[in-house]
Amino acid sequence: MLVLLTIITGLAYPLVVTGIAQALFPHQANGSLIGKDGQVAGSELIGQPFSDPRYFWGRPSATAPFPYNAAASTGSNLGPSNPTLEEVVKARVDALHAVDPGNTQPIPVDLVTASASGLDPHISVAAALYQVPRVARARGLTEDQVTALVRQFTEGRQLGVLGEPRVNVLNLNLALDAVQ
Repeated sequence: MLVLLTIITGLAYPLVVTGIAQALFPHQANGSLIGKDGQVAGSELIGQPFSDPRYFWGRPSATAPFPYNAAASTGSNLGPSNPTLEEVVKARVDALHAVDPGNTQPIPVDLVTASASGLDPHISVAAALYQVPRVARARGLTEDQVTALVRQFTEGRQLGVLGEPRVNVLNLNLALDAVQ
């Protein structure tokens, strides 16, 4: 019985599920990889660090020892009353003001707080629009051009009702590179 169940659950079932996933959802089954010039640029599912003012920045990552480390996916576990969280958020707000001092818009919360996994590849539409003036200025584009790209890469709610509209940062940044 042990050998039979081992073959069924340890070999046959994983092979069948993998085969079905490869046949029906090959892009997702292979990591939702995004290519650029024949090279893998990243995954639609895992955020990447961007710090150049010419690019949109994603949510801060809570992973260590480096940002967006899929092997260390975890939240910071800092509660809203934790003074460390307050200090981290204040430092992130100060950093955003330092790189774009003329931007007086309220800073969207997802630009200063990490997601639960620390790997979120998306930002809110508000977070993307907050960054439009900086990105446009750094690239020598008009704000209308950059805003049009944000609108083009805004993904709707899942199944029309789940979640909020969002922007995949990697897809948007790759589109920016294609414009220039």
